[in-house]
Amino acid sequence: MSAPIRPWTRVATKVLNDLRIMKVQEVTAISPKTGNAHGFFVLDTVDWVNVLPITSDQEVVFVSQYRHGSDALSLEIPGGMVDPGEAPIVSAARECLEESGFRASHLTSLGVLNPNPAVFNNQLHTFVAENVVIEGDIQNTATEQTEVVLVPVAELTSYLLDGRIDHALVAATLWRYLYLNRR
Repeated sequence: MSAPIRPWTRVATKVLNDLRIMKVQEVTAISPKTGNAHGFFVLDTVDWVNVLPITSDQEVVFVSQYRHGSDALSLEIPGGMVDPGEAPIVSAARECLEESGFRASHLTSLGVLNPNPAVFNNQLHTFVAENVVIEGDIQNTATEQTEVVLVPVAELTSYLLDGRIDHALVAATLWRYLYLNRR
């Protein structure tokens, strides 16, 4: 049996680049096993939210949008960054309204996930909002363009399995919802 794993000790952090939505940091940490120092890269960013909005007709409100990283359209649930001083549940309701035009009045936490602990230091707060109602127009910024797509809750599994939904953080939120709501 191997020895228990222990945390490393950080001894230095240097910001290499500030990219507005995140900072690239070089972290120096001491190995608890060898005592040697090693350098690692960490992406320092604010927490994120995802919200799974469901209408009274049991349809999920998705947004389709172009993503520069994948150079493709992506089918996602509303989400985004937690603003400074804003509670994640407030951010989730705000992002839902801004990206879809649907008001999420009653949100329930689906839990907190770590987007990628190898390089990110933030958390993803996941929520479900049932009985969302259309309240207004989508409020995109100059660099955003979203289109609302309604998908029956009963079809979520097939969308996940056939790749129509391939955004890992969206998939994790949906799988968590499906698991917690098994009937």
